[in-house]
Amino acid sequence: MTEIINIEKIMDMIPHRYPLLLVDKVKDVVKGQSATGIKCVTMNEPHFMGHFPGHPIMPGVLIIEAMAQTSAVLVVETLEGATAGKLVYFTSIDGAKFRRPVVPGDVLELKTKVLKNRGALWKFEVIAEVDGEKATEATISAMIMDR
Repeated sequence: MTEIINIEKIMDMIPHRYPLLLVDKVKDVVKGQSATGIKCVTMNEPHFMGHFPGHPIMPGVLIIEAMAQTSAVLVVETLEGATAGKLVYFTSIDGAKFRRPVVPGDVLELKTKVLKNRGALWKFEVIAEVDGEKATEATISAMIMDR
């Protein structure tokens, strides 16, 4: 198992930046197998101004994006230097289910598990939980490509 991957290292691994960097740290990394991303949801995030005023809910597409970013960090950590000059592109999503709203103050645990890896193609089972309760689940795919 790898040590905790902090925000500085995440920013070295994936190109996302505010306001679309949606993972604060990654822990429990087992290279080639699984990892857990952490996203601390705060009212300061720009999407809460319009989704929904007076009843802020994190958009489902951003939860899925956070899952994809966690998966990308796992790929880069697994392949180490082999991803230099390349990006991990999110390519598909299947079976997405939204079980509960995610609101400011929640801490999302973004659990990703490798289902398949064939060269540049990766497939993951992803689950987002808040306090051990499933909020979102899906199967996503990604591909490593040149920038």
